[in-house]
Formats: sequence, C-alpha cells, structure tokens
Amino acid sequence: MPDLHVETGNMITWVDGVNEIPWDVETDVLVIGGGGCGMVASLAAAEVGARVLLVEKESRVGGNTSLSQGMIPAAGSILQKKAGVDDSPEQMAKDILEKNQFQSDPALTLRIAQESASLVDWLVDKLNVQLTLVTNFLYPGHTKHRVHAPSTKKGVQLVNRFLELIKSNPNIDIAYRAPAVGLVATRSNGAVVGATVDIRGVGLNRARAARTILALNGFGANREMLARYIPDMADAYYFGHEGNTGEGIRWGEALGAALLHMDAYQAHGSVAYPEGTLLTWASISLGGYQINLHGLRFVNESHGYSEHALHVLAQPKGIAFAVFDQRIFDEIRDFEDFQQCLAMSAVKKFDSIEDAADKFGINRENFLATHEAFQKAAAGELPDPLGRPSTGTPLKPPFYVVRVTGALFHTQGGLKINERAEVVRMDGSTIPNLYAGGGTAVGLSGRGAAGYLSCNGLLAALVLGKIAGQCAGIAAITSQ
Repeated sequence: MPDLHVETGNMITWVDGVNEIPWDVETDVLVIGGGGCGMVASLAAAEVGARVLLVEKESRVGGNTSLSQGMIPAAGSILQKKAGVDDSPEQMAKDILEKNQFQSDPALTLRIAQESASLVDWLVDKLNVQLTLVTNFLYPGHTKHRVHAPSTKKGVQLVNRFLELIKSNPNIDIAYRAPAVGLVATRSNGAVVGATVDIRGVGLNRARAARTILALNGFGANREMLARYIPDMADAYYFGHEGNTGEGIRWGEALGAALLHMDAYQAHGSVAYPEGTLLTWASISLGGYQINLHGLRFVNESHGYSEHALHVLAQPKGIAFAVFDQRIFDEIRDFEDFQQCLAMSAVKKFDSIEDAADKFGINRENFLATHEAFQKAAAGELPDPLGRPSTGTPLKPPFYVVRVTGALFHTQGGLKINERAEVVRMDGSTIPNLYAGGGTAVGLSGRGAAGYLSCNGLLAALVLGKIAGQCAGIAAITSQ
C-alpha cells in the first residue's frame, strides 16, 4: 500500500488530509473491539441510522464480557419498579463515589448512573435481552437491589444475543481476525479519520470513518504495562481475556489523550484453585466466610470482592478456603460459574468441620474455634471478631469448602473521556472524531482495587458503549 506523503509512526499514521491516502473501505462509524462495549456501541450507532464497521482481532466476539457474570447495575429500571425497589441515579452515584472515595469524575459518574436504567430498559424492551433483578441479596457496596442479570449469570448469554442482533442488522458489518494496528489522524488538529486494520489472510487495509470508537478493553494481558502501572498485579493469576493488551490506551496517549487512574483494577478473591474457575461471591454475601491454612478468618468479608483479592494473596501460599452450607449451595446452584466449579470437582462436601480440616490440611483446632465464633456472630449472640455485620443465619451441616485464590480480572484505568464518551486531551480539549468506552476509557473505581463497586465494570462498558454509539452515529450522519 503506497504511503505517498504519509508519515507513519508506531501507532499513528499522520496525514495532511483524508484524501492523501487510498482507503480500502469507508464507513460512518468504525468500532474497534468486539466485547460488550463495542457490540452495544455498534447496535446503538446503527439504531440512529449510521453505517457501522466493527473490527475484532480474535476469531469470535465477547472479550471480557463473555467471561463476566453478565450483571448490570441500574437505578430506576422498569424491573426495579415492578419489584417495588425505590432507587435513583443520585443514590447509585453516591454508592459508587463512596466506594471509590470520591476519586472518579462526579459528573461522569452521575451521567453513567442516569443512563443505567435506560440502558437496561433498552436491552430488555427493544433488544429482547433476558434480564432479571437480583433480589435475594445485596452485592457489596450497593444500598439497593439494582443488579440485573441474565438467567445463567454469565455474560456469554448477553454476547450471544448481541451477536444475533448484529448479524441481522443491515447497517452493521463485522470483521473477525482483523486487529486494528493503529489510527490515522490529521497533522493539523489530530482528528482521527480512520484506522489501519490487519485482516488476517488479506493484509493491511485502511478503513476511513467519520467517527471512531475505541472499545478494546484494558491491559490486563500486557505484563509490561502491568509492571509499569500496577506492579502488585504484574505476576498475579490473570482471569481476564487474553486479547486485553492495552493498544487502545496507547493510541490515545500517542494522540495526546489524558490518562487517568492507571493503577486501578478489578480483582477477585474467590477463584477456585487450581481449577481456575470463578466461585461466585454470592457464596460469601449469602452468609459464608473464608479462612486461611491456619484455620483463621483474616478480614471482614463484607467488603468488596475486588480488594479482597489482595487479602487472599497475602495468606500462606496465596490461598484461602470459602466455607458455606446447603442453603447457600442451593441459592447459587444455577450460576453457570458455580456449575463449572461443580463439574471440575472444586466444591467439596463435608459432614463436619473436622473432616474439612483434615481434607485440606487446615489447622483443625483453629478452624473449629473460628467456625464457632462465626456461628455465634451470625446468630447475633456475640459481635463478629472482625466487625462483620451479623448474617442472621448460622451455617448448618453439611458444609461445602472450596480452595480459592486471588486473581486480576481487568484494569480500570484508561483514557479520560467526557459525558459524551469523547476522548479528552491533557489540556481539556477533545480529540476530534474519537470516542472510547469499556476498558479503554477510565472506569469508575478511582485508584487501586478497593474502589471497585460490584459489577461496575460491565456497567461502564455497556453504558459508555451506548452513549458512544449514539453520539458517534448522530455526529457522523450530521457531518455528511
């Protein structure tokens, strides 16, 4: 492909004008990345009448959304109203900000909370995505029942539905095994006019677009970037998608975008070990607890599962043991992740605490004493030794025990964006024609791991995908 007078860097191809180079394909909106954010962005842009090209570097779509539990927090949804849940975007934003110690952008946080119900209602009513409201327990940090979930409690159910809709939409073209390798931008003002896409089996193609959306997720699979920004997690077990290598963030940075909270991430302290499948945190939220090899609880489990990962990794051999009973087992039985734990024999059943201690090599005396103290606290007879609020329901035999470890799920730092999902430079101006969402844009966690509020990763990904798709689609059409 001739470059003519084009200046090509490692990540950005700089041009004087859009007609300076030959283009292989043209579209209104180019969406880079086929995870939940990119798929929702494509559907939203097509809905307003824009032509969309979605490029995905893997052989299938889904990304981290496929690996998630598919749960979306929303305040004021129709499903909440039907269930009698009185909630508001303001309360939801307050919960998010209190969890991250008021480190996320308050205006953007409120905007996402305000758009959350319309997203869920749109998914259910217009796209026929099957969601239900989780009401049997509150996820850590949420003050209302606002988590909406697919029946399988697995994100792949959302992805499959999105893909059906994309395939049937004449305004959307999708290319697999087609990684974008860089953006094309004008020298005069840095406006993004398209991207270079390496279509495997075809070669490099330049795609011209009136608007471009970066939906590539974060950098959890990029060990070099982890070592630079999140050294505590550089060597941790990674539970996210291997395609999350951070190039969207690096492209934005090369264009002068501001980076925010690059040390932020979502981890999980309940991944079955060594099986490598997620044990839902509901096993703890519903009244279970965790101990270490010494038979001791080591932290108040009522905090978030993200920061809990660091506490687990700090235990002997970096492992802990989740303990719950038949009541909890029955509550989580239908979670697809839990089904995987059962299929891999990660869940062990015992008639007594002594049997469990002997099986896993846990200090028996300490385990018995810990269990007795937990039971009394659960019944409200004594204060919990670690300050956990009473669960109200002591555990009853048989007991179930799962050996777990902590793992990195996805990064939460990224490009600064405004309330229209436009990428913002360090001087406060926007990069023309460029939008971002998902893990490429900064999340709602503030800094570190402790600011992650349950399910906020998918919340930001899908809400920002919808905002970016609508705004980019309308802008692309009106600019013609």
